[in-house]
Amino acid sequence: MRKRIKRGDKEKGYTRSIVQRSGQNVYACYQCGRCSAGCPFAFEMDILPNQIVRLVQLGQEDELVQSKAIYLCASCFTCVSRCPKGIDIARIAEAVRETADPKGADHFGPDDIPAHRAKDLPQQAYVAVFRKFSK
Repeated sequence: MRKRIKRGDKEKGYTRSIVQRSGQNVYACYQCGRCSAGCPFAFEMDILPNQIVRLVQLGQEDELVQSKAIYLCASCFTCVSRCPKGIDIARIAEAVRETADPKGADHFGPDDIPAHRAKDLPQQAYVAVFRKFSK
C-alpha cells in the first residue's frame, strides 16, 4: 500500500519559498499547457511556462535558476488569462527570479528583443516589456 503524502510534507524548502513569495498555489496546476500555448515569448524559452510551474512543484531550483525562461517572462498576463485554475505564472516567475538573483539585476529588456523576431510579437508583449522595465 502506498503512503499518502500530505501537501505539508511535499511543500518543503524551495517550493515553499516560491509559494510564499508568489502567493500562488502551484499544486493547483494540472499541466494543461494553455499558458504555454498563449505565451508570446514561448518560442524563445528553454522551459515553457507550464514547465516552470512543474519544476517549482518538484522543487527543482537548479534547473529553474539556470533557465533563461524566467527572465524572458514579460508579465503580460496572457498565461493568467488562459489558466483554467487562475494561477498567476508571471508572479511565480518573478518569485523564481528573486531567488535566482536577490539583487534584482535585469537579464532581459526591450533592447534585447531580436529585430528579426520583433515583427512577430503581439503588441501586448511590447507593452508588457516596456511596463516591466520602465521605471
